Amino acid sequence: MDANRKTAYHALMDVETKNAYSNLALNHQIICGRPSSPSFVRSLVYGVLENKMLLDYIIAHYITRDIEKVKTSDLVVLRMGIYQLGYMDSVPEYAAVNESVVLAKKFCRGREGFINGVLRAYIRSRHAVRLPDRSEDPVKYLSIKYSCEEWIVDLWMDQYGADTAEAILKHSQGNPGLCIRVNTLKTGKEDLIRRLTEKNFEIKESLICQSGLLVTKGSQILEDTLYKNGLFSVQDESSIRTVEMLDPQAGEMMVDVCAAPGGKTLAAAERMSNRGQIVATDIYLRKLALITKEADRLGVSILRTWPWDATKVDSELLEKADRVLADVPCSGLGVIRRKPEIKYKKRVSEFDSLPVKQLEILTVASKYVKKGGVLQYSTCTINKKENEDVIKEFLRKNKNFSIVEERQFMPHIDKTDGFYVCKMVRSDSLI
Repeated sequence: MDANRKTAYHALMDVETKNAYSNLALNHQIICGRPSSPSFVRSLVYGVLENKMLLDYIIAHYITRDIEKVKTSDLVVLRMGIYQLGYMDSVPEYAAVNESVVLAKKFCRGREGFINGVLRAYIRSRHAVRLPDRSEDPVKYLSIKYSCEEWIVDLWMDQYGADTAEAILKHSQGNPGLCIRVNTLKTGKEDLIRRLTEKNFEIKESLICQSGLLVTKGSQILEDTLYKNGLFSVQDESSIRTVEMLDPQAGEMMVDVCAAPGGKTLAAAERMSNRGQIVATDIYLRKLALITKEADRLGVSILRTWPWDATKVDSELLEKADRVLADVPCSGLGVIRRKPEIKYKKRVSEFDSLPVKQLEILTVASKYVKKGGVLQYSTCTINKKENEDVIKEFLRKNKNFSIVEERQFMPHIDKTDGFYVCKMVRSDSLI
């Protein structure tokens, strides 16, 4: 049995049956399975996840039963097979079919004939499958074409229009690329570029953020000694730019109320030249431990962490901070290209309650800001109800804050994750 496809199968099953995050499932299965081509495994897993609804739509064309009655293991093997046949030009047809049947014999016993028949039927008549009529139902058309729940498509069409909605959907698929953040406590941008280039990595400077570098060629960069010695971290350009907009200064006191996983917290410490103080709180103690471990790798020593519910006021922090970051829990619709399973797990019921909690966290965070201090709100989503509308309601109730800068990063425009950032300043006494 091919170890690459077996590893991909197990990763996809973890996502489907254990609600695992795709990146964590992949990393775990690659370590366990020791595939000969981790890049092939990643391409196959993310390809299947990004196109799951489209693949199921195709499969449904070739079976007589309701697709919801097909066993999960069978569906995973079929999706893998159809994706290889239709979207991976480097894979010969015979290999895609034969290896799928081998998987089926192991994990779908008694149904390998069914799986073989579906795949061969697809080869014979793949062009017979037609997408829903766009003119009759544009939402369903975009939903199937880009494998995204209809409520998300409808949301983006309503807020941004049909053309922008499709552009977001299109650019939420595919390889997001790799951006690293230079740790200026240990090196400079030019020095890191030189050292990585000497190791045969191809590097481009980011046009979005000052301390970001795009890795356009090279593999296993996180295994390199430069990473292990703390000279850089992995972080998306929009996330780095969020901290640059906050602009914490050396010697200041900063609070990050929803700090995990810690990328922005530690980027702030680097920007502060490791001088001053950062208080990082999060509701999960184990996540704070990971931030502390990462701080040690980067040489950051100004960090204090403690577990805290961000919806509750911490009296120790009242009016103490020069800058407060509230990077709140959100629907995550801006990072679909990194976590495609978000397109299928999120439901309207989950989404509706988020703005209330986000406003609650922002309101509590505002109480930590000194007069003249900065309060910054951010999410990794593309949704005005979680972004602009939350800010409007906050400002309506808190007249002593005003907007300094506001930005919605868009995947199709900025080629980044879909981040929203709003920087505000406190102008007078708290009311």
